[in-house]
Amino acid sequence: MSENEKRTLVEVRDLKQYFDVNVGMFKTRPLKAVDGVSFSIKKGETLGLVGESGCGKTTVGRTLLHLYTPTAGEILFDGKPVKTKEDILNFRKKATMVFQDPYSSLNPRMTVSDIIGEPLDIHRMYADKQQRHDRILELMEHVGLNSEHAARYAHEFSGGQRQRIGIARALALNPEFIVCDEPVSALDVSIQAQVINMFDELQEQMGLTYLFIAHDILVVRHISDRIAVMYLGKMVELADAREIYDHPLHPYTKSLMSAVPQPDPKVARANKRIVLSGDIPSPLNAPSGCPFRTRCPHATAACAEAMPEFKEVSPGHFAACHRIAELN
Repeated sequence: MSENEKRTLVEVRDLKQYFDVNVGMFKTRPLKAVDGVSFSIKKGETLGLVGESGCGKTTVGRTLLHLYTPTAGEILFDGKPVKTKEDILNFRKKATMVFQDPYSSLNPRMTVSDIIGEPLDIHRMYADKQQRHDRILELMEHVGLNSEHAARYAHEFSGGQRQRIGIARALALNPEFIVCDEPVSALDVSIQAQVINMFDELQEQMGLTYLFIAHDILVVRHISDRIAVMYLGKMVELADAREIYDHPLHPYTKSLMSAVPQPDPKVARANKRIVLSGDIPSPLNAPSGCPFRTRCPHATAACAEAMPEFKEVSPGHFAACHRIAELN
């Protein structure tokens, strides 16, 4: 990476996203979907965000792009805070999202040409109709779609092709940053590899920066430079992809890594599966202190008293656990 590429492009500081949930007669309680998450992503880098369903991964991505108004915290893009309506409008020209479900994220009443061209229309990014048409065909070519597909509707395509349409739409404004919200989880396994490789190629060609959200650790490891692990709205570990895969520190991350299938039968037999007991607590009634303590085999009374600090344990390796030194 050059010095220019090493600069921090996206920074999130103590991000919180609470939703008021009705719990009875005129009573509401905050559901803490994201509770004090901080991270940064350098230009040209891919940060993988993993965790169980309901841990707040998607909410982080949507809040980051201001699809949800953040409850608290700060979002900086290229060193500048994103706060006002004007900031958000400018930010959305440079940052976009690929959604999880290619079936529901595309308007069934619009042709492929209109779906891909919609961001161009909203931000008036063309001089005439011919320029718009040429740009749409160029985007379709980027993602492996034929020009004759332009006049068709989304329901005429397979899941993999629909996701390619969604990716072409995300690339329309030449963004620098893309939030990929589980972009391959709804696709067949045979198609997943094609789409993942396409993300890699697009990143190389266009210098893109990704926040790649997924629950499949093997997919995240393949595409990510660094991996962040979330549990119940909080970040519990963050490190380089190889480091977190080979040397996980947090008990939750160790459990996740032990569940990854091993292709070598000898390694698979020697691998000790760490099975967690109990269910994930509700974010409406999160446990005191460390959110993982109710399922952690190493929890002590101290874990119930205070949330452990998310700190740097070794260079570039962050974790939040009171007993991190004892357990590693």
